[in-house]
Amino acid sequence: MEARLTGIPREETLRYLGYAGSEIPPELEADLTRCEAEVLGTVRPRVTWRLFDLLPDGTFSGTGFRPEGRDLAELLKDCRKALLMAATLGMECETLLRHRQQRNMSDAVILDAAASAAIENVCDNLCRDLAERFRPLYLTDRFSPGYGDLPLSCQRELCGILDVTRQIGLSLTESGLMLPQKSVTAVLGLSERPQPHRSRNCEDCGISGTCSFRKEGKHCGQT
Repeated sequence: MEARLTGIPREETLRYLGYAGSEIPPELEADLTRCEAEVLGTVRPRVTWRLFDLLPDGTFSGTGFRPEGRDLAELLKDCRKALLMAATLGMECETLLRHRQQRNMSDAVILDAAASAAIENVCDNLCRDLAERFRPLYLTDRFSPGYGDLPLSCQRELCGILDVTRQIGLSLTESGLMLPQKSVTAVLGLSERPQPHRSRNCEDCGISGTCSFRKEGKHCGQT
């Protein structure tokens, strides 16, 4: 299954920029168009995923992976199978952002927002492809380490199971942050009946007030 970046939704780029204006000034419109085009022309998205049976104790079959937290347990309560997924825009995007931060911070901010919107598009497309592949089962929302009460500490085990470094060139720093930064990992479930979709706003997350991602101006992949 190949990664698909089908576009950068303008409203998503604006949301990451925190733009609340009713009209976009012409100069911002031009900068947005230019930066979004630069992201589209630079990134090389890649994805990987694996399917598992869910054992009665919540362990993913064939692994010792048993995610902690009540939020994910609630998401998977009607599921007998689960998926692990990872997606990245590639080091090309990381290089672009770093270079621009050194030369033009205004552009760097817009590029960063556009790249965040781009990786969400890649993840959304992957989820659509997975939902189609596994019909008639129903796919849940994706749930990333660090979101709700799912600890960020499980990131390393999840990445190890997916072999993300070899598969898509994704690695973790000593502190557990992903490199390239414009990357997402997540858990999803497969159920025999439709699953309700959760709100994807940070404000609806149980740890929004203490979230380490928000403190750094980032997100966990769920917003």
